[in-house]
Amino acid sequence: MSMGFHPNRRQWLWAAGGLAVASAAATLGWQGLRKQQSNQQALDSFWALELATPDEEARTIALAPLRGRPLLVNFWATWCPPCVRELPLLNALAQEQASLTAGATPALQILGIAVDQAPKVRQWLQRQPLAYPVLMAGAGGMAISRSLGNVQGGLPFSLLLDAQGQVRQRRIGEFSPEVLQRWMATIAT
Repeated sequence: MSMGFHPNRRQWLWAAGGLAVASAAATLGWQGLRKQQSNQQALDSFWALELATPDEEARTIALAPLRGRPLLVNFWATWCPPCVRELPLLNALAQEQASLTAGATPALQILGIAVDQAPKVRQWLQRQPLAYPVLMAGAGGMAISRSLGNVQGGLPFSLLLDAQGQVRQRRIGEFSPEVLQRWMATIAT
């Protein structure tokens, strides 16, 4: 009699196990979808930003018009030694990209977002001008960078966005020429 009971019990155990696996997969899928939605919400919020320039007039610049070509966003501060060390490398890349003619692949735009005080950034830029725009986020810049994936809250923090405005790369820490070259290769693909 017990021989007839075991197949039913085995079937029940398999069914219960299958339901558990399906439930776990659905939960993980839902969490992944929620993460994608929150990432998309963070990107939408980023593209909706209007940030001030560091100059005395403090004009505001909307980020939305920068969408449509690859964009390297670099969060930095004057008080951050690795940030300051990598700026000449980013500046050289900006100059190189500006000299490219518009072709099938749009040239990369670089945008600096200073997590700092405008007078300090203005003073730094007077000594060391950059060939790309720098906008001010002040202390709120850390919240912006965290929403975009800077989970450690470190600087420098950089993002590479494709022409559709989606994140292709994230990085905390100073760029080396080799890493920057790898990032540029991802744009070409």
